[in-house]
Amino acid sequence: MIKYLANAYLGSQLIEGGLDKIKADGNLGEDFESEFNVNADQMKLAGYLEAVGSIFLFLSFFGKTFTRIGTLLVNAVLGVAVIKHFKAGHGFEGSKRALKLLGLSTLSFLDSFRK
Repeated sequence: MIKYLANAYLGSQLIEGGLDKIKADGNLGEDFESEFNVNADQMKLAGYLEAVGSIFLFLSFFGKTFTRIGTLLVNAVLGVAVIKHFKAGHGFEGSKRALKLLGLSTLSFLDSFRK
């Protein structure tokens, strides 16, 4: 039961950010381009991966396959986010949220292989 709650928490934390990246309106798009050297198309792709991965995490109570697919999609986005934060000079403090979510998602992925 706890693993499903953890997946729901991950999904809820990530879906809003993914949808914001898909919209890419206003300052968010400009901030991403200038600070992280990411163009609008790359940001939208990351948003789609993050949103779809979040949906899979919400559906993880249907089976382990949903958990695995969701965590792989989310980990791809979060891994790049951590690297981009470090390259932008934000250090650990700037990437703390992404690292936390990446760790929880990785634990969820590993737990899906437990019998």
